[in-house]
Amino acid sequence: MEQIGEVLQREFVYVWYYFIVQLLQIALYYALGIVLGSVVSVFVKDRIHGLFRSLGDKKLGILGVLPASILGIASPLCMYGTIPLAASFSKSGIRDDWLAAFMMSSILLNPQLIIYSTALGGAALTVRIVSCFVCGCMAGILIRIFYKKKPFFDFTGFDGSHNHDTDPNMFLRLVKNIGRNIKATGLWFLVGVLLSALFQRYVPADRFAALFGEANEGFGVLMAATIGVPLYACGGGTIPLIREWLYSGMSMGSAAAFMLTGPSTKITNLGALKIVLGVKRFFLYLAFVMLFSFATGMIVNLIL
Repeated sequence: MEQIGEVLQREFVYVWYYFIVQLLQIALYYALGIVLGSVVSVFVKDRIHGLFRSLGDKKLGILGVLPASILGIASPLCMYGTIPLAASFSKSGIRDDWLAAFMMSSILLNPQLIIYSTALGGAALTVRIVSCFVCGCMAGILIRIFYKKKPFFDFTGFDGSHNHDTDPNMFLRLVKNIGRNIKATGLWFLVGVLLSALFQRYVPADRFAALFGEANEGFGVLMAATIGVPLYACGGGTIPLIREWLYSGMSMGSAAAFMLTGPSTKITNLGALKIVLGVKRFFLYLAFVMLFSFATGMIVNLIL
C-alpha cells in the first residue's frame, strides 16, 4: 500500500507540473479572448448585426453569402442567441441562403475564439478562419441551389433575441459581460488544460502521431472529424488539447477537421438548430458538416 501511495503521489506531482506549465503557456490567450470578446459584444455587436440587416436592401444575389459569412464570424453571440436574431433578420427580408451562411460561420467561430486560437500558431489560426468562412459560404450556396423556392428555416415562435448587456453604465456593462464569459467558459478551460496535461503525461507522442499524423492522413482526418462530435464542449476548453495534439504530431488537416466538427456538433448548438430545421434538414446539416470537415482536412494536408 505504501508503494502504491508513493506511485500515486509521484504521478500527481507530474500531472500537476504539466498542468501548471500548460496553464502558464495559454492563460494569457484565454484572458485576452475573454476581454476582447466582451468588448466586441458590448460595443460592436449592434453594429455588426446592423450591417447584416442592411444586406437586405442590396441586390447581391449569391455573392451575399460572402459578407454574411464574415459577419457571422464577427458576431459574438452563441447559437441560442443567434437563432432569435436570425428570426428577426428573416422577418426583415434577409434570404435563407444568407442566413445559412451567417448562422453556420457563427456556430464555428467568433472573435473570442479567434483570440484563443492564436495560441495554436499562425498556420492553425489561418486554417481555422479560412475553413470556417468557406464552410459558411458553402452552406449558403447549397441552400440557394436546393432550397431556392422553399423555406429552409422555420422560425415560428421566435420574436427577438434577449440582450443581457443593458446596464446604463458602460463600464459595469463590460464587467458583467466579462463575468458571464468567465462563468460560461472558465471551468471548461481548466478541464481542457487538465486533459492536455494528462495527455502529455500518459499518451506516447509517437503513437499519437502514427494515428493522426500525415503518414495516416486519410484515416487520421476521419478519426479527428469523428472525435470532434463527443469531445467538444467549449471552444476555450479545446484549445489546450489541440495545441498539445499539434505538438505531438497531429496533422494540420486532422486538426482542421476537429475544429470544424467540434463546434458544429456541440450539443447545445445541435439542440438549438434542431428547433429551426426539423428532422430531415437536421440530418442534412450533420451530413454536410461531416463531409465538409473530412474534405477540408484532406485538402489542408495536401496543401500544407
